[in-house]
Amino acid sequence: MGDLNAMVAHNQSPPAYTVGQESNGQVNPAYMADGPTKEQVAAKEKESQARQVPEDDPWAVAEIGVDPNEKKWADMTSEEKAKRLALNTTKIIVVFGFLYLFICSLDFLSSAFRLIAGKTTGDVMNNDYVQNPIVGLMIGILVTVLVQSSSTSTSIIVSMVSAGILSVHTAVPMILGSNIGTSVTNTIVSLTQVGDRNEFRRAFAGATVHDMFNWLSVIVLLIIEITTGMLEAITTSMVQNIDMTNKGGEINTLKIITEPFTKLVVQLDKNVLKAWSTGMGELANATTLVKQYCKYECAPSSTVAPVTRSSLLATSIKANPKSCVKVGVENSCSFIFYNTSLSDVQIGVILLIASLIILCSALVVIVKILNSMMKGKMANIIRTTLNANVPYMPWITGYIAIFVGAFMTFLVQSSSIFTSTLTPLIGIGVISVERSYPLTLGSNLGTTTTALLASMAGDGDGVTNAIQIALVHLFFNIFGILLFYPIPFMRFPIPLAKKLGDTTAKYRWFAILYLVLMFFVIPGFVFILSLGGPIVLGVIGVPILVALLLAIIINIIQNKKPSILPQKLRNWDWLPKPLHSLEPYDACCLALPCCRSCKVEQDTNELQRIEVVKENAHENQAYEGNADTRI
Repeated sequence: MGDLNAMVAHNQSPPAYTVGQESNGQVNPAYMADGPTKEQVAAKEKESQARQVPEDDPWAVAEIGVDPNEKKWADMTSEEKAKRLALNTTKIIVVFGFLYLFICSLDFLSSAFRLIAGKTTGDVMNNDYVQNPIVGLMIGILVTVLVQSSSTSTSIIVSMVSAGILSVHTAVPMILGSNIGTSVTNTIVSLTQVGDRNEFRRAFAGATVHDMFNWLSVIVLLIIEITTGMLEAITTSMVQNIDMTNKGGEINTLKIITEPFTKLVVQLDKNVLKAWSTGMGELANATTLVKQYCKYECAPSSTVAPVTRSSLLATSIKANPKSCVKVGVENSCSFIFYNTSLSDVQIGVILLIASLIILCSALVVIVKILNSMMKGKMANIIRTTLNANVPYMPWITGYIAIFVGAFMTFLVQSSSIFTSTLTPLIGIGVISVERSYPLTLGSNLGTTTTALLASMAGDGDGVTNAIQIALVHLFFNIFGILLFYPIPFMRFPIPLAKKLGDTTAKYRWFAILYLVLMFFVIPGFVFILSLGGPIVLGVIGVPILVALLLAIIINIIQNKKPSILPQKLRNWDWLPKPLHSLEPYDACCLALPCCRSCKVEQDTNELQRIEVVKENAHENQAYEGNADTRI
């Protein structure tokens, strides 16, 4: 080394290396004179591939390694086994406890939206422009978002058809819109996993796969319905000779468990909500949605008038001509918001804030506990089983999942509850987006039972029309499944949802924009345009719709076969960047003080992905820490 330094000091060239010798004097087998044997190359390649860390697939159901420091069950003492069993049992009990609070928070969220909306729901439903199918579709979306339940909105529509306020022809687009509006709940739930980028990617995709299916089904089937009247014709032929000797009713399974808690906080009178929607009966003049009477007493008809405190007494009067009239008992209810000085809107805002706090807290705890439990071999077995296919008949697995989703939704009588419970499981990787898709389709089928039961519980000549519109809801979902599930190529909702998931993982603020845009701004904008009449709606709406369709078609061609497009249309670079990229908006969002931590995290993740790749797949010891620094 001293001779080498002396030569460098006198500007003399160092001696040439011998073949296979590195600058640090070590032998590099990649440059050996004889060259490595095939076996040596294969062994080195295999070793290099084993050391190389592949980029994780964020959509894959990941295998979780076993902690080497964790004791196996067979090696544990009796005391350690008892402690492990007690800990896991406690975790399961806590998960079910917070799951109960999560379901109750969804009920509170629904009540909050109903109280805040108030008579707006009825005003929207009784709009004179509902004859326009596009307006009817948007009204169905808005009403379902306002009441936070497709079961409630479809029951309201069925009641209006039964009462003769809406015709079946007018109600069909509104029923289709209610399918879209119901998916807002699980989209909101997915926002609780925004802290982890990959979990949020999966959760948002799992939530929006419901949206994509509903939107695609509505776009296709509404066009078919407008042009051919297919759904109306099929259901008309089915109800022509219907026998209504057996009345329908209501199935309460999950409510039996949740109502003891939710009824302690607030109780709403659904009869008032339906009266506000139909505008018929004395209840249409009620001033509050909060229930006023919980007990009734039988009084002679001559004493009814003096007992009446206000027009709200009509909420509890049930005619009984043989004996007496049942009237409401004053101060017979006992819940937190009973007989308060607060208005419906104030109660709704309080409930909204409280329900969101409970919902987010419950989901965070559930996800944390499930993450702690989903480790090791047993967790991998559970994940693999849930996402596995039936042996020898893999094609039947999805149809079994559809049946499971329909049955579970029938039991809980709410697609929002079922799909919202799936969302965090998709986020943590227990269930894949591909497996959640048929479960969601089954949930859409299961929720149609509510409208069918409500339609069969009616009286009079309108019951046939009510059953028909409930059947429209059923057949819409059946035809949607037939369009977008049996043929794998046609399962467009899955790649569309994954695209949205990737977008929200990169730009997390986009989730809020999507939620507001799809469920509030677009339906509200179309509804406002409808107030100006069909001419205004056509002049403004049609050009926007045509431009949007052209942009979608050009985007598809750009990705699939750009060569058939003119040179300028092969990309959007000729447009200002804010018109074809989210990066300018992302820069504005990340500049905000509340979002700077996201920027730091994003930069850190980018640095962690930088790797040095060795082209020949051999270790080059000349670049190790002990390398010589000679010039």
